[in-house]
Amino acid sequence: MRRLLVVLFVLSSFSFAQTAASPDAATFAAELMRYEVHPNIVYRTANNYEAKLDVYTPAEATPASAPTPVVIVIHGGGWIAGSKEERVLEMMPYLQMGFAAVNVEYRMAQVSLAPAAVEDCRCALHWVFANAKKYNFDPSRVVLQGGSAGGHLVLMTGMATPAAGFDKQCWTDADNVWSENPGTDKDPRVAAIVNWFGIADVVDELHGANAKGYAVVWLGDQPNADAVAKRVSPINYVNKNNPPIITIHGDKDALVPYEQSVRLHKALDAAGVTNQLVTMPGAGHGGFSYDQNQKAWAAIREFLKRNVKGLDQTTK
Repeated sequence: MRRLLVVLFVLSSFSFAQTAASPDAATFAAELMRYEVHPNIVYRTANNYEAKLDVYTPAEATPASAPTPVVIVIHGGGWIAGSKEERVLEMMPYLQMGFAAVNVEYRMAQVSLAPAAVEDCRCALHWVFANAKKYNFDPSRVVLQGGSAGGHLVLMTGMATPAAGFDKQCWTDADNVWSENPGTDKDPRVAAIVNWFGIADVVDELHGANAKGYAVVWLGDQPNADAVAKRVSPINYVNKNNPPIITIHGDKDALVPYEQSVRLHKALDAAGVTNQLVTMPGAGHGGFSYDQNQKAWAAIREFLKRNVKGLDQTTK
């Protein structure tokens, strides 16, 4: 069944393979069929909601194999819509590069208001570190990937630390023992963040010219909504200890202001954080052209090779 899922995955997305800079589409498809899928693993339960993730691992990987770099993919949808299944294609360039992958779902606004989604994604990160040995992940080469609200969530997941208070109830070991005192994964640090037009300032989307309905829904009628919005805004977590961050954003984005990515880029520069802003002139909220996507993925590959230990030797 796991191999069948990979076959279906390849067939359903074959045309996309050419955009992943594969030298030969048939070879690329054959490479993807090496992967096994471990679907719908419950990584935490909160508010009677079972948050699940899917794991994609090279079939030949064993505990004796060299640990594999892993990408954690977090879907977008304004914190009110979307699913992990919709974003499965985002993993393809990473699988081609030899990564394992973890595709994450989380509580959206109709289940729990902010900051629940951030809490879930932080717990998913703890789960990856706690289960690194089981799935042969390399904890020193964990990369986060997400777009729009998913971009926001990968920024928060990778920039926040346990001190921010989002990690208090996370699984802490491979046996899923519940604890408020994280163990071996108590402060998981990622190697890099790939942010596609993510929200950097949630407060900016609650009021004024940039107010967005999805942000208002996610914060809801909480009496301290502004304080929560500030607490879940990546721009407020910029510091010298942030991991390398690459951001891709169209400068005509009507849903997530491009200026937020500019502000984030400038703040990261000022803090001395390795980062890159890839601007897509004339582009909106995603929907990039073929050439723009090629440009974005070329930049991502080079950024990761420069900033993730050993990736220049293991990527294809």
